[in-house]
Amino acid sequence: MAGVLYRKEREVLEYLAQFQRQYGYSPTLGEIAEATGHKAKSTIHALIKSLVDKGYIQKVDGNTRVLKIIEEKAYSHLSGKTSVDLPLMGYIAAGRPLEPHQDPNASFPVSASMISGKHTAYVLQVKGSSLIEDAILDGDYVVVEKVSEAVNGDIVVAIVDDNLATLKKFYKEDGRVVLKPANSTMEPIYPSTLAIQGKVVGVVRKFLV
Repeated sequence: MAGVLYRKEREVLEYLAQFQRQYGYSPTLGEIAEATGHKAKSTIHALIKSLVDKGYIQKVDGNTRVLKIIEEKAYSHLSGKTSVDLPLMGYIAAGRPLEPHQDPNASFPVSASMISGKHTAYVLQVKGSSLIEDAILDGDYVVVEKVSEAVNGDIVVAIVDDNLATLKKFYKEDGRVVLKPANSTMEPIYPSTLAIQGKVVGVVRKFLV
């Protein structure tokens, strides 16, 4: 029986499974670090060692590019055939700091078809109505892949001036970035500073019954 997975371990295991499914081999420590938002390869090495110790993966002798997922329930859980549990990171509302979820180990199940497998993914719950004309409503959950660049029309999670977070549509016009709402009653943002935290790749809505 495999041990309990903590959030950072789960992120690494999910990325390994996604990458292997996409390319047929394992990513490097550097690729894992970049995709999961870690600066040090030593951190990834420690997380992989923990996953090995807990019985989720094993290293293949003689081939440093292969990390075999050996726990059947872990692979079936992450393989993308049905659904994937992604970290539920918290709440995002226009013009406010990201509000973390009270449970640091909270997760949210989504259809694996929503994610590409190329980047670590996470979920945020939307507060507000800045994207209602794109059918993203207050209370919806957005599935986000961690990327640092965007193209025109992408819906992005961005940190702008004074460390404020926003969920908007990214455009570059006349060499200048503009973040546009999908709500005709709201004005676009022309940020002085910008750090893209991810791109929205799916929306999940829960209905009360």
